[in-house]
Amino acid sequence: MTEWSARDRALGMDRPISRRDFLNGVALAVGGSAALHLGLGGPAQAAAPAGYPPKLGGLRGHSEGAMNIAHALRDGSFWQKAPAPEATGESYDLVVVGGGISGLAAAWFFRQQRPDAKILILENNDDFGGHARRNEFTASNGRTIIGYGGSQSLQTPSYFSPLVSQTLRDIGIEVERFEEFYDDEWGSELEEAVLFRKEAFGADVLVKMGETAADWVPNTPLSDKAKADLIELIDAPRDYLPGKSREEKFEILSQTTYADFLTTICGYDSQLVTYFQHSTEEYFGVGIDATTALDAWGNWNPGFDGMDLGELPYKTMSPSGRLALTDPDDYIYHFPDGNASVARSFVRALIPEALPGSSMEDLVTNPVDYGKLDGEGRPVRLRLNASVVRVKHDGPVESASTVTVTYTNGETLKTVSAGQVVLACWHRVIPYLTDELGEAQVEALNDQHKVPLIYTNVLLRNWEAFEKLGVSGFEDLTGFWGAAVIDFPVSMGEYRFAETPADPVLLHLWKIPTTRDPKMSAREQAAAGRLALTTISFEDMEREARDMLARALGPAGFDPARDIEAITCNRWSHGYAVEYMRPWDAYWPDGPLPIETSRKPWGRIAIANSDAGAYAYAHSAIDQAGRAVNDLLGSNAITGYATFPGPDIEVAG
Repeated sequence: MTEWSARDRALGMDRPISRRDFLNGVALAVGGSAALHLGLGGPAQAAAPAGYPPKLGGLRGHSEGAMNIAHALRDGSFWQKAPAPEATGESYDLVVVGGGISGLAAAWFFRQQRPDAKILILENNDDFGGHARRNEFTASNGRTIIGYGGSQSLQTPSYFSPLVSQTLRDIGIEVERFEEFYDDEWGSELEEAVLFRKEAFGADVLVKMGETAADWVPNTPLSDKAKADLIELIDAPRDYLPGKSREEKFEILSQTTYADFLTTICGYDSQLVTYFQHSTEEYFGVGIDATTALDAWGNWNPGFDGMDLGELPYKTMSPSGRLALTDPDDYIYHFPDGNASVARSFVRALIPEALPGSSMEDLVTNPVDYGKLDGEGRPVRLRLNASVVRVKHDGPVESASTVTVTYTNGETLKTVSAGQVVLACWHRVIPYLTDELGEAQVEALNDQHKVPLIYTNVLLRNWEAFEKLGVSGFEDLTGFWGAAVIDFPVSMGEYRFAETPADPVLLHLWKIPTTRDPKMSAREQAAAGRLALTTISFEDMEREARDMLARALGPAGFDPARDIEAITCNRWSHGYAVEYMRPWDAYWPDGPLPIETSRKPWGRIAIANSDAGAYAYAHSAIDQAGRAVNDLLGSNAITGYATFPGPDIEVAG
């Protein structure tokens, strides 16, 4: 039994809450050596309705079992202990490896073109959707509260390709209806806030932000110089590169980190680097010491209004003049479970018996019958806990008529036969599944790392402390978590968001593990962050969440031991696709780009995932699925998809 300190008991660490802490990180740390057998059971799950993964609490995200299999393949130890594969006798027109949004979309597009096709989707985790993961909670008042554990929103529909827009309509998602579901008046009296910690600033202080920096910066524990600098940077930024042409400024900003921009170019106090360090992490996966000033401009970081840079670009400026405005749409296109409902909508379209209903509201309120996902004899089947370990043509790649797909099934290996295959898994996994690729394509696949992250949902019995403080959430400048914010105010059908401060709410917390080493590229920082994640247990995450909320909300009467009802941490060691950035990616944005080599099909196999677009968004995953099915069925089968990363797209067809 765990021995709790007095501080732990005050935080509520000893309270009865679901904890999945066995092999927390240890399994990932030892990688392939942990996979001494093929067991995918992993640690005991928290109590939940049988066969209903969204209700599972504690540590979620990538399962230890699935990760161990992948690490064993990477380390070369898997096939040393693997049993001989057993043929299932099953044969499909298409096998999709990966049940995320891209894999589900690929199955949908293939089925549209071949209505009689038999399709099998193999997913290595215990739930579908990839990073689009749903977390469900039952509050103490009996209400069901739904949150998102990964992919957050349908961001910026104005950027959607014709294919994405039409596909969403076809599967029952009308994006314009979010204007009805999203309550933009909720919390209009609440402000954002910033938590300053005593370890870095001498005192624990939660400062509510105002309309101008001059309204609130004087209340912070920053030094007098840092206060004056921050007020000038936000309220009245100068031209920090006077005498330079716009083109010269672009070149300098594209080669200078935002941290160096603040200190070296602007001459501001180094406390501003501490203040803004987290600000680029959620978007780029690295802090401001590894993000260029030009990218920080595209991230809406302050300091550029007085520099005559023209219109705000999406990510960067290229000599060829690729420009697009950043996020012209309101950020409201959000289901209560984020893009998990997009995945659910694809499942409903492909396997209607598993999810009844026809409306957007049904996607939220109706549970998935997981027992019907892999129905024998059904035209489309979705098989969970099935890690694919080998994909190989049956004969020469150029002439083979089938592909054998081998996957784990408990302690055994199974094979199925596929007429064609879509690999909707991570780029860096693919070279371990096949020996049929050339060196150049393997190198290009390995270029695409994933940003590690943790998305955590904390169920509070009420939000009275927030109402008392007049805040909707806060950034934590130097703590473990980057921020804590009340979830999006979305009500759909019978599912209603909190109406009064006495109602339960979810807080969303996030962390991007970073090394804060400006000498390391985004890819190197992602790799180091994944390693760091292996040392963090659920208990560590929980303690940090409770401590942060006590510091920020304690003065308003918040008691973490009393007011926290549940915590689910979604650990994504391999999170979102790395987007191309200067100065690390000299080929960006004019190319040639590694994704153009990495996603090339071979034989009867094509690749679909957000990695293939170097763009970590649901609409990119759908676009890449369309392109992959085109690769299999012919250049004119699917049209209207985007192939270029980011909103400034080229459209096929």
